[in-house]
This record gives sequence, structure tokens and C-alpha cells, in this order.
Amino acid sequence: MTGSPRERRNRLIRATAVSAATAVAVLMLWVFGGFERLEQQSYDWRARLIAPRDEPSEEVALILLDQASLDWAQDEQGISWPWPRELYAYMLAFLQRADARSVAFDVLYLDSSGYGVFDDESFGAQIADFERFAGALLLSRESGAEALPFDRAGRARLALAGTSHSLPEFPRAQYPIEEVGAVSLWLGNVNAPADSDGVYRRIEPVARFDGEPIPALGLAAYFAAMPARANEHPTVEAEVALRTLEFDGRTIPLDAQGRALLRFKGGSHDRPAFSAAAILQSELQLQAGMDPVIDPQELQDRYILFGFSAPGLFDLRPSPLAANTPGVEIHATFLENLLTASFMRVTPRALDGLVIVMFALLAAFAVSFAGNTQLTVAAYALVLPLPAALALGAYAAGWWLPLVPPLGAAAAALASAGVANYATEGRQRRFIKNAFSQYLSPNVIENLINEPERLKLGGERRELSIFFSDLEGFTSLSEGLSPEDLTALLNEYLSAMTDIIQEQGGTIDKYEGDAIIAFWNAPLSFEDHAERAVRAALQCQTTLAALRPQFQRRVGKHLRMRIGLNTGAAVVGNMGSRTRFDYTMLGDAVNLAARLEGINKQFGTYTMISADTARALGAGIPLRELSRVAVVGRGEPVTVYEPLTQTEAEQRRGTLTVFAEALQLYYAGEFERAHDVFRRIAEQDAPAARYAERCRALLADPPAEWDGVWVMTSK
Repeated sequence: MTGSPRERRNRLIRATAVSAATAVAVLMLWVFGGFERLEQQSYDWRARLIAPRDEPSEEVALILLDQASLDWAQDEQGISWPWPRELYAYMLAFLQRADARSVAFDVLYLDSSGYGVFDDESFGAQIADFERFAGALLLSRESGAEALPFDRAGRARLALAGTSHSLPEFPRAQYPIEEVGAVSLWLGNVNAPADSDGVYRRIEPVARFDGEPIPALGLAAYFAAMPARANEHPTVEAEVALRTLEFDGRTIPLDAQGRALLRFKGGSHDRPAFSAAAILQSELQLQAGMDPVIDPQELQDRYILFGFSAPGLFDLRPSPLAANTPGVEIHATFLENLLTASFMRVTPRALDGLVIVMFALLAAFAVSFAGNTQLTVAAYALVLPLPAALALGAYAAGWWLPLVPPLGAAAAALASAGVANYATEGRQRRFIKNAFSQYLSPNVIENLINEPERLKLGGERRELSIFFSDLEGFTSLSEGLSPEDLTALLNEYLSAMTDIIQEQGGTIDKYEGDAIIAFWNAPLSFEDHAERAVRAALQCQTTLAALRPQFQRRVGKHLRMRIGLNTGAAVVGNMGSRTRFDYTMLGDAVNLAARLEGINKQFGTYTMISADTARALGAGIPLRELSRVAVVGRGEPVTVYEPLTQTEAEQRRGTLTVFAEALQLYYAGEFERAHDVFRRIAEQDAPAARYAERCRALLADPPAEWDGVWVMTSK
């Protein structure tokens, strides 16, 4: 922990105040349901992430009446929807043959069959013969209670002890027809409750109607398979505690509304499932003495749940894993959770509130005691993922721990602490920024803010890419403008060019009238500093070309700029007096860049770079070799190039090829042949025209020795 004791005390006070205010605000939103929809979505995200790692139990299998089954019945059997109950009897006969542990049908047989009373009776007879069958009824909250429509005396029933009044109660029930309901060992409720967003995540294991406890369909399937009791029509005893339902040595955790939170496993289609058509075909084949499509042993000793998955039968429900889940899959998930003791639990509200407060504290203290931008960013990077990691870990352990409220508390505390820091400790930063923003790039300013000790005299030797630019004929242009117009023109021009240079990471050294001096690779390092500098030069030329018509209307002349670029070692740093200094550069490489800007005049070009810059570029930017020049004040000749945009290179490909051919003739001292080739393109290429003149002069006065170097006699 850095800083003076007073500074640390102020940070502690700030962090405490921010965390307290944030925690109170988030807790209020949470208590009044402000995060409910987002939290539900985050729970589904966790379920989809974790579910594929959990294998569904092989004890539970589905038979689905899918679209293929409807098509098979229509096309092969001539049977349209709704099916006769006789087909369901065939399925049940196959499951009896397979010795399934129990069978539950998620189908409401509320009306008599359209195929006659015999159809209902044959189905009922098959149910009675199989015995371990759970049928479906529907509990609803519509008004008007219905009494039991048929006598179920002697059939299985559920007896509850404990606080059974805490279970949900329904005022209305819809029972199956007597031929089905009276012979079903159990009747299970198929009305699973959806959460407020319409997604099915829970089931009410037991609900009450007319004073009687009614199990959910999945629980009825479990009861139907209880060994050695099926033929005794047993009474199953269960005890309801405050948040649990206990029976037969098993415990179902309940929430405050008496619901069980389901844990979905596998993908949305990973549970063992069989097509209803395949089951029917198998039974018909077995009765005919043929080999079945499905071996009955595949369903032996399994809990079997039958339901609809064909879209036209309207029993698809949104679940955490998929937007369209067969309703029977919800009941199968409940039964699988019961068998594997893998129900989810909701964490206590007190613990949820404590987690919210904890993350508000952690976030506020992390940012308040971060000493710089890097540590602040690190605080964000470390704190923000923690609520998600904790919520995922809790889900894997079987708990629904809220994610969105703690995440909201962390994010709000991080932001609030950052604002508080800015309002207090940001004063020094603002002073530095205001003091230096007029002549240093934003990147340099950020370096100074983070490392204010760099505000001292002295420098370092760095490889820089150096930029010099100047407006052509600006002296004569300025003489015809008023001071106000001249200032407005310069400000607009310099602003446009400066924006480009700084966007490419360059540092503005200074302005000298219309001239711009800049460099790359200090104080911030860039491996591609040469490429950044050349791209900035090309963008400056392109932008000025776009502004040229506007400037011409104002001043009556075309504005053109010449740019010189060189890459080399230079001394860079804060130079000046102890009270006033500039971040600038010195060295021979700097002087060469300035010379190259002026040499453009000799060739009629507007952008020129040195060989050192060209070598540092790689192959990304097209170049045209212009000459080997000897500049004033430098002993060694320099090869110079003109950089081009890709568009320019394509448009001028023919001219550039001819120029390169002529240049090689020139280097070889074949001035007459070079002159003839240069002259072919002289009208459309200024450097070629200058070389044609140069060749004529050399033909008139041949040099005693020739090395191909063009000696510049002026700056």
C-alpha cells in the first residue's frame, strides 16, 4: 500500500463510503426484483455451460410421439390425428413385455375416444394389466373445484405429515376419463409452473387439491415402481419440512413456494429417447413373430415417460437448455434428479445479500488503492470475472447463487471508486495534462501522468523515424492574406495534419510557421515506427488533396506540402532550462530528414524517404527509387525513394516501370539513352522531366568520373 498515511486514510474513507453506498443501492434493486429477468438469463447461461458435462441417468428413458411417428401412422397405417387409444395400448403392451420399471403418460385423456367406447376400454384394460402405470391429471388455478369424477378407492395414495400447508394448493383439477383414471395406479399432475420469464426451471413435487396431496407426474412414476407394493395399492407416507419433502429415504429440496429447482443434464437431446412409431412397429412385429425394430431389453427395468414432441401437438416448452423442449422432458428431468439426488438448491437470501456487500467492498477497495492506470485496469480485470466464477462454481456444486446482483455491485463500485479517485487524486493528472497538452501528443502526456518523474532535463539515444513537412510557396501566399485569415488557414491545416500524425502514434516536436516536425518511437516504443511514419505522410497528402479545393477558394492558390522522412539514431528527451523545456530531438538523422524535405523541389516530388526508412518498411508500401543524392553537410550519398499508395502504384504502373528502366541507364552513365526514355514519360511525371533536363546537361558537359550520385548544392 503506497502513499503517505494521510493519503492511505483518505483512500480508506473513500472506499468505505463508495462500497456502502453501492451495496445499499444494489440491495434495494435486488429486493424489489430489479435484477430478476437478467438473473434468470444468467442462470440459463450457467445451465447450458455445465449441463453437457453431466450425463443424464440411463434409468429414465423417453418415448416421444414425434413428427415422424405422425407421418408413419398417416402414410403407413392410414391413421390420422388424434390416434385411437388402441395404439397407446400397443405401446403399453410392448413396455409390459420389456418389463419396464414403471410407465407414465404425459397425456390428458379428458374426453372419450372418437373411435367408440371399446377403444377406451381396451386401453384401460391394458393399463390395469400392466399395473405400474401413472396417468396424468391437470391442476389449475381456474375457479370452480371439481370433485373426484370416479371411484379410486383402493388405489395408491399419498399421505403427508408435517407442514403440508406450505405446499401449493389448486382450486381446480381436470381428471382423465374413468376408463383410464380408475385403473391407473397413480395420477400425476402435469402442470409444471413456468418462471416469470416463461422458462420452465422448476416443478411442484406435490400440490394439494380438495385437501388431497397430488404428486407431480415424475414423482407418480417413481411411486408406481416402488417394489413389492404395486399390487397392494399402497399409501406412500411423506413428510414435509420447512424446505424439504422426504419419503422412502429420499429428500427433495423445496423453495419458499414448495417448488423443486431442476438440474438439467446433458444437451437438449441427450436423454435416451425412442420414437413412438418404432415402439408400435416393434410390438406389431413381435406379435407377428418377426424381429422387432427395438429390442424390448433396451427398455427393461427403466422408468419410461411418454409424451409429445411433434410441433403441431403443442407440448413444447422453453427450458434453460432449449427454446423448444418437450414437456415430458421437464418431468423426466425431475425424476432423474430424484433418482440421483441432484436437485438444485437456492442459496439463502441472507447469504446472497452478504455476497453482494462483499463484492461492493472488494471492488471499491481494489480501485481506491490502485496507484495508477495499470493497477486500476488490473482491478477491473480481476474483480469483474469473480462473480461469474463464483456463480459457476456454486452451480456445479448444486446451488443457485445469484450472479447479476453481485456483478452489478462490483461494476458499480469499480466505476464509483474510479470517479471518486478522479475527483480527488486526479488533480495532479489534470494539472499535467493542462500544462503540456498544447505541445505534446496525448500518448506522451499519459506517460508523464503515469511517470511524472520523467519531467526533468536529459535525454536518451533512440532510433527514430523523423518527419519534416513544409507548405510549397507559403511565404508568397502569406503575404496576400490578412493576419486573421492566415491564422485561420494555418490552424485548420495544422490541425488536420496533426490529427493524422498522432493517430499513427507520432509525437509532435514543434511547429515552425507552416512547417511540422514530428517523430515516432519516443517516448512510446513502436516496432513498426517507420511504417507508421510513412503511412502518416501518405495520409497527410491524401487529406490535403481533399482539402485543396476548399483552400483554393479561400486563398486563390493550390496548397501543396513537401515531406521528408528519415529513420536513424537521435538523442531525444526533455531539453531546455529547468523552468521551461521541450520534448525534442537532436542528431544527424534529424538533419537528413530536414534536407530530404527540401530535396523534393529538385525532383518535383512531394514525399521523399531515405534508404534507412525504406529498409525498415518491409514490402507493405509501394516505393519508387528516385535517386542517389549527396546532400549539403553530409559526406556519404543517400538513396532516396518516393512512397506511394497502393492506388497510385496501380494507376502509374506503366510510368513507374519506364522510369525505373531509365534510372538504371542513368546510373550506368548512358545519358543519351536515358534521356530518350525519360522524355517518353516527361509530360506525365515530374521526376522524369527533371531527369531529362539533367541528362541533357550531362551530355553537353560530360563528367570526368561518374558514380550516379546527384549532388545537391543547396538546402
